[in-house]
Amino acid sequence: MKIKCWGSRGSIPVCGPEYIKYGGNTTCIEIQPLSGDTIIVDAGTGIRRLGIHLLEQESQSYHLLFTHAHWDHIMGLPFFKPLHVLRTKIRMYHCPYHTRFVDRMLSDLMRPPYFPVPCSGSKADIIFVDLDRQLFEIGSVRIECFPISHPNGGSGYKFTENGKTFVFLTDNELGYIHPGGKSFKDYRAFCQNADLLIHDAEYTPQEYDSTVGWGHSRYTDTLKLAMEAEVGTLGLFHLNQERTDHQMDTIVAHSQELIAAQNDSTKCMAVAVYSTFEL
Repeated sequence: MKIKCWGSRGSIPVCGPEYIKYGGNTTCIEIQPLSGDTIIVDAGTGIRRLGIHLLEQESQSYHLLFTHAHWDHIMGLPFFKPLHVLRTKIRMYHCPYHTRFVDRMLSDLMRPPYFPVPCSGSKADIIFVDLDRQLFEIGSVRIECFPISHPNGGSGYKFTENGKTFVFLTDNELGYIHPGGKSFKDYRAFCQNADLLIHDAEYTPQEYDSTVGWGHSRYTDTLKLAMEAEVGTLGLFHLNQERTDHQMDTIVAHSQELIAAQNDSTKCMAVAVYSTFEL
C-alpha cells in the first residue's frame, strides 16, 4: 500500500515562512492499496488539495474514515471538490468507538450562518456505512479500529496488506487515560511490529506539564512506544500550531539521539505535507 500525507498540523491550520517544510494543513491521510481503492482518513484542511488531485486522476470512488469530530479533522470537508461532482461515490464510515456524528456532520458543517452552500447542494452519491465491529476490509486492506485516549473519544486504525502494517494513532494521549481510552501497554500491543506508525507527538516534555488531559502526547512518550513496540518507522504527527520547521527539526534530531543511545533500529521522522510511504 501507498500512504501519503496531505496535512499533519494539529488544532488549526497555519501559514508563513517558518512552516514551509512541514506544512500548515491539518490532518488528512490518503491510502492507496493494491486493489486500487482510495481510502482517506480525516478531512482536515489537507483534504482540499487531495480532492483536486483525485479529480485530476479521474478517480470517482472514495472511502472516508474519521478518527474523531474535532474541528481540525473535519473543517476541510466542505471544500473537498469531489463532493460537488456528479458520479462521485463517497462512502463515509461510522466508527464503533464514538457517537454517530458522520451522518449529520455534513449538514452541520454546511448550514447557515456557517457556510453558504447547504449540504443538499452536494452532487455526490454519499453512502453512510455502519461499523459495529472492530475489524473490516476495504479492497485488499484489512482495517482494525482501536479507541484513542482523547477528550470525547475517537478511533485509531491499523491497516494491513500483504503482511505489511501501518498504524495511525493521532490525537492519542499516552500519558493520560481519557474515558474510553486504553493504557500504554494496550497501545504498545496494538502497534507491535508495525512497519509504519504515525502517532501524535504534539508536545515537548516541558509543554506537557501544563497540557495534561488535553488529548495529546509528549514526543518522548511516542518515541518510547515505538521502540518498545519494535516499530520499523515512526512518523511524528499532529505538529503543534506554534512549532516552526527549525523547532521540529530539533525534536527529530533529539529523537534520533535517544534511539541511538538505546541502540534501537527504529527510524524516526516528522511527517510533513506530501510525505509518502510505500509498504
